Amino acid sequence: MKTASPRRRMDRPGLTLLEITVVLAVLLAMTTVLLIGARAWSRGSDRAACIMNIRNVQMSVRSYQNLYGFASGTIPRAERGSQSIADHLLHKGYIDSTTHEMLKGIQPCPGGGLYELAHEDVFPTPGELYVTCSLETRQQHQLPNDRDW
Repeated sequence: MKTASPRRRMDRPGLTLLEITVVLAVLLAMTTVLLIGARAWSRGSDRAACIMNIRNVQMSVRSYQNLYGFASGTIPRAERGSQSIADHLLHKGYIDSTTHEMLKGIQPCPGGGLYELAHEDVFPTPGELYVTCSLETRQQHQLPNDRDW
């Protein structure tokens, strides 16, 4: 004779312990994926902002150099007691004070590195950058082709 297995009656509404565990595991996995994606997005945006800062400074240096007739490898005349090209760019309105502070090493770049000047008071030759970032050697923070800057 067959014995009937007892049927479980759902007297109380709610979730079992196993169902709650599965829901928590899924939420944890989704949160992890979200945090990893947000971190990658943040690193990419910091890198892009750093590259744009370097590009803008380089274009400002070239514009200033061409407008005032300085040859590559020369030193600008002293103005306001300084021959620093960064100081000249600030006083002539080519860059703002935040960018000037970054060039002077007071503020870090958006990625946390520091901007380094090859020669603070010498106009770079074609193909050379006036400023580089200390994070440039790190993977994923390398500059694109900068020969035409």
